[in-house]
Amino acid sequence: MANDDGPWGPSWWGGTDMAAPSEESNGAGGLHSRLPDDTVPLRVSTARDPAPAATSEPEPEPKGGGSRLAKSSALMAAGTIVSRITGFLRTLVMAAAIGVGTLNDSYQVANVLPTMIYVLVGGGALNAVFVPQLVRAMKNDEDGGESYANRLLTLVFIVLAGATTLCVLAAPLLVRVMSPDITADPQRMALTVAFARYCLPTMFFMGIHVILGQILNARGRFGAMMWTPVLNNVVIIASFAAFIWAFGGFTDSGVSPATITPEGVRLLGLGTLLGLAVQALAMLPYLRDAGVRLRPRFDFRGHGLGRAAGLAKWTLLFVLANQLGLIVVTELATKAGAAAERAGHPGSGFTTYQFAYQIWQMPQAIITVSVMTAVLPRISRAALDGDAAAVRDDISYGLRTSAVAVVPCAFAFLALGMPMATLLYASSGTEGAQGIGRALMGFGLGLIPYSAQYVVLRGFYAYEDTRTPFYNTLVVAAVNAAASAACFVLLPAHWAVAGMAASYGLGFAVGIAVAWRRLRKRLDGDLDGPRVLRTYVRLCTAAAPAALAGGAASTALLHALGTGALASLVALLVGAALLLGLFLTLARLLKLPELDALFAMLRSRLGR
Repeated sequence: MANDDGPWGPSWWGGTDMAAPSEESNGAGGLHSRLPDDTVPLRVSTARDPAPAATSEPEPEPKGGGSRLAKSSALMAAGTIVSRITGFLRTLVMAAAIGVGTLNDSYQVANVLPTMIYVLVGGGALNAVFVPQLVRAMKNDEDGGESYANRLLTLVFIVLAGATTLCVLAAPLLVRVMSPDITADPQRMALTVAFARYCLPTMFFMGIHVILGQILNARGRFGAMMWTPVLNNVVIIASFAAFIWAFGGFTDSGVSPATITPEGVRLLGLGTLLGLAVQALAMLPYLRDAGVRLRPRFDFRGHGLGRAAGLAKWTLLFVLANQLGLIVVTELATKAGAAAERAGHPGSGFTTYQFAYQIWQMPQAIITVSVMTAVLPRISRAALDGDAAAVRDDISYGLRTSAVAVVPCAFAFLALGMPMATLLYASSGTEGAQGIGRALMGFGLGLIPYSAQYVVLRGFYAYEDTRTPFYNTLVVAAVNAAASAACFVLLPAHWAVAGMAASYGLGFAVGIAVAWRRLRKRLDGDLDGPRVLRTYVRLCTAAAPAALAGGAASTALLHALGTGALASLVALLVGAALLLGLFLTLARLLKLPELDALFAMLRSRLGR
């Protein structure tokens, strides 16, 4: 399986965020493959750090424990950034090797299966429910939680080994469920099943990586889980680069489901499997360094796993709802991509959706997750103490601080999505790159509610409430699936995936409205709404005209110079400079305290 991408990767599930897939995520129906890098486990702090002050002035950095939180957050942010960058490079090499058409769609469908099944089997529960129990065991048990950790690891090993074996045997059935359109083509069906049998075993290594990482996280060792995915990306990049070396690049070879050789399939499949295996095994040295002794424990009864499993049932239903949304969008996107390719528009299917998603969610993975990583322990401790005001302050802080970067990025994707894609994916051909650009523009503004829901759901998880996120995700998944179906029916085939991308954001816009009301009620009717809304309105007021100016300039340049890599670079640089300059000017005029705080932090980091 891949690494950190896809809307349905662990990141999207709103749990603690899986990597997807990218170890990251949110709410409903993301599609990806592998545990998300932005997956942030829910942790309970043993000592409360001061919450940000609820004033209009920039919040000072917390004292004492705040420095530890800052270091941990910085370490994870750095790991996430490197992982995301290498994950993005992975998609570039993939596109250069096998394009972004139906061949890559077959690979992506096979690659998303392990993540989908992993989170169904227990990935969501593992992060959202068992990790807090692990932290409590570490705090309360005489052996520092080591026995509990070994029981949990043994249970995960047994369950995933059995599930992986069954899934490999059932690969043809799973592909039929994911894409009837692929099933109808015997050649594509055989190819996708072959890819799936290499990719499905990655779910085992995915689960082992997550549980080992969470054991380390519970002991304050945060770096391993964020940095080891880089190894996965490097291995997969090497595998696709070897494919290019052996068989040529896509623009020269025109490789397709009909022409790819068994040796080529084996090279890509084994490389995908090896990447996740290396990622999981790389955790072992970190565990030894932390003094963790791993040994099988089969005495599961009477040690708290039953209580955790009871809490997990709602997370399982939560994930199931997400997967149903994933299946709907996967079926529609692969069908639209095949129809568009027959009409002369290759690169408008599932792969297009996946690659655009990976670019789009990077600000969420790097900014929002990093901010909430530092705040999560405070939220968890405040919830345990019954301090609703502190939970409110931290949720407000997370929303406002992340919005300073997320809002302008969302408008930038809408305005500059086309030159971004035609520059970055030039090696996949003009049509394929433009398809990614349309999807990226479709995702665009959806980044704002997507990021906001990630923050708000952390409030429910702090109270160990897994039922409310389940109900919320039903709404998100239903809106996403219904709107995606409408786009498939109403839009031309090569625009359908862009409409589905917009539907993804629409689902989160509805979802955040529902989640906000429920959390506000949970916090005695006070969620600092006016202050949060004021920040978002000011940011959008600054970003909208900036995006209009930057988008107009880049579009004019693309029309004048063409869509080649050099022309796209010029259009992107000019558009981005205009957008950023105008946004900062307007934001300063609007006197945003969060922006001032960001600049103050940057100056302090630079020693000025």
